[in-house]
Amino acid sequence: MNLQEKNKKGIELYKRAKEIIPGGTQLLSKRPEMFLPDLWPSYYQKAKGCYVWDLDGNKYLDFAYMGIGACILGYADEDINKAAKEAIDNGSMNTLNCPEEVELAELLLKIHPWAGMVRYARTGGESMAVAIRIARAYSGKDKVAFCGYHGWSDWYLSSNLANDKNLDGHLLSGLAPNGVPRGLTGTMLPFHYNKIEELEKIVSESNDIGVIVMEPMKFQADSSGFVKKVREIADKIKAVLIFDEITVGFRFNIGGSHLKLGINPDMAVFAKGISNGFPMGAIIGKKEIMQSAQTSFISSTYWTERIGPTAAIATINKMIKENVPEYLEKTGLAIKNGLAKKAEEHGVKLHIEGFPAMLHISFDYPNAQAIRTLYTQEMLKKGVLASGGIYVSLAFKEEHIKEFLEAVDEVFPILSKAIKENKVEQMLEGPIAHTSFQRLN
Repeated sequence: MNLQEKNKKGIELYKRAKEIIPGGTQLLSKRPEMFLPDLWPSYYQKAKGCYVWDLDGNKYLDFAYMGIGACILGYADEDINKAAKEAIDNGSMNTLNCPEEVELAELLLKIHPWAGMVRYARTGGESMAVAIRIARAYSGKDKVAFCGYHGWSDWYLSSNLANDKNLDGHLLSGLAPNGVPRGLTGTMLPFHYNKIEELEKIVSESNDIGVIVMEPMKFQADSSGFVKKVREIADKIKAVLIFDEITVGFRFNIGGSHLKLGINPDMAVFAKGISNGFPMGAIIGKKEIMQSAQTSFISSTYWTERIGPTAAIATINKMIKENVPEYLEKTGLAIKNGLAKKAEEHGVKLHIEGFPAMLHISFDYPNAQAIRTLYTQEMLKKGVLASGGIYVSLAFKEEHIKEFLEAVDEVFPILSKAIKENKVEQMLEGPIAHTSFQRLN
């Protein structure tokens, strides 16, 4: 049975979705076109551990993004679900506030003694918007120097008002700032990781930088004390330094990658993995900075629901108890070494970057994206969700690594043969996966 027949229900439902939902999905990173256009299962009916069942009943091992990095403990973790269900049974929303807000704040501040106060949201993008609002309120300055990807909000996309290549290398090319007020032009100034000279140039040319925001770690290692130098520049110009820990927080280290580096920001933002699949975001910071939230208006009804903070408390406590970052490091290293060995055995030029807990893979050929698409296609036939990244989870056990590498052992010879015979594109059963933001018809 070909993939068109195997994934029929999901493929048909996505066709319908594109007619009634702009862009087809709510998250760009979940668009089927980013994985395997016209053939991706698209929707799930059940997820457990590191397995996903699609609408057609097919069971897949997820060695791709594990909920786009949100499910570090695995899908439907029993302990987290138990806590969330109890919160639901006791009422997730009413006129009063849930005490878990205070409990979670105390837990976060215990882990981060440099911080003094906490605010909440429910997603990474809005948490970053809250952080930027507070930081600007405190600094009294509009301009922000930034490094990396920080969401969909106006403040971030406004970088592309002046130069549509500003965000290249930070996320995806082709992100148009349509709908973003032109009055924000020039307020966002980008610099790249490990290129301190770019930030130095920004600071030398602008004396009104009030905020610096960056991911302290992701796929690249800090070279020559880069993050420390950013901290020193922020101190020198009296800018608020924000660390975006949304993707990497708690994955490399309990409390976030900045604690691993030994460098504290003025504010830090968490979401995704702190609640293992339940919506939750947290903004922590120094008390005098966080108090500036009271000079602005930052308020939302569903930031007060009970399930998010309850799930976050349960998730963080389990991560501490199980020493999850150490497990992810060990497991990710086994996956990385296994992949590299299979690539060498089958003559496939594979590039693996990132830290073991969050790997990024690419094929070192001119038609790399076509090869990656073929890899995803053939792995799907073997019952594995695979793409350009592997977000390691506590749910990954030895038998799952073995299952994944056995599929790779069968798929890499197919890739090798197709590359040698220059038939990669011919072997694709659908279009090449998108590499950038593209409008869907």
